[in-house]
Amino acid sequence: MYLITSMPVGGAETLLVNMVRRFDPARITPMIGCLKEKGVLGEELSGEFPVFEDLIHHKYDVGVAVRLRKLFLEQELDGVITVGAGDKMFWGRLGAQSARLPVILSALHSTGWPDGVGRLNRMLTGITDGFIACADSHAEYLVKHEKFPEAKVFMIPNGIDTDRFVVDEVARNAWRTKLGISTDAPVTGIVAALRPEKNHDLFLESARLTLESLPEARFVIAGDGPERERLETLAADKHISDQIHFIGSTSDIPGVLSMMDMFSLTSHNEAKPVSILEALSCQRPVAGTAVGSVNESVIEGVTGFLVDPGDSRMMADRWVKLLSDQKLRQQMGVAGRNHVIEHSSLDSMTTGYMELVESIYHAKVDFKLPHSTTSSLG
Repeated sequence: MYLITSMPVGGAETLLVNMVRRFDPARITPMIGCLKEKGVLGEELSGEFPVFEDLIHHKYDVGVAVRLRKLFLEQELDGVITVGAGDKMFWGRLGAQSARLPVILSALHSTGWPDGVGRLNRMLTGITDGFIACADSHAEYLVKHEKFPEAKVFMIPNGIDTDRFVVDEVARNAWRTKLGISTDAPVTGIVAALRPEKNHDLFLESARLTLESLPEARFVIAGDGPERERLETLAADKHISDQIHFIGSTSDIPGVLSMMDMFSLTSHNEAKPVSILEALSCQRPVAGTAVGSVNESVIEGVTGFLVDPGDSRMMADRWVKLLSDQKLRQQMGVAGRNHVIEHSSLDSMTTGYMELVESIYHAKVDFKLPHSTTSSLG
């Protein structure tokens, strides 16, 4: 069972949906546990796999450990993978140990807040079989800064379905018509949960600056979250509400990306964000903040541009450059898709997770396979 807070439209959540659909059912039977509500993607997935929700009732609900232990035993689980830090990482591993599950893993998808591990979570390192990083630099971060034992850190690169994430001209036109955006208007956008670490403030200020040079430009914000009302107010305060489109959560991410001419990422911190892989697969160049391992996918001048974190003027300049040069966008778009196909396939990620779970299971249950064979840091 993958244990996560909820399943709104977001990078880690979309990654999880795509991965569990690719598991070989003869090897792995996946389930999803949501501490809170299922969310849009959880509802979508519940028709295919068991999805549980409402496992925690409030922030200080210690009864969640008992509920999780009971659920894990009822479902006859062999392992739990917590997704992200915070409550699910703590209570999920505690419940898994209480239920005596053979495999206890934690997958982390960013550096620092909100995936800063913290003292309480670090105390459970001894009962954890492994911590999963999604890029080489992320794995190094988990060892150096989070102080996890090197032998317990495994690197499995994020991957996407490049057959699904392709340009769709029909969807492009449909989305533009739906939002009232003309077919020739330059459009950039972001796909991310509306949470503080995604720094949509930078996106809005960059939009305001871009409009000084490209008044016909339009900006799309896909995703939902606790920051929405404040961000809508901020857009109004900047007098750009008519050019900003908050479209909320949607499962049609390929269509939304097709609607854009380029993609942007404005986060304070990341590891290897799925959203930029999806955008590049759809041949959309990316202007992204130079955080985490973003530079492994956004290659400066080749698949997009890197921007200093928090620098709205630099971001706007890169937007204007890309939105004004169709030939450059096409060149970077082709390079971006080729890069994703070569380095970030969904099949390799799925295989990595299956092999890691199986190796730990057999090492502890059958005593056949060595525990550390898949460690990337060896």
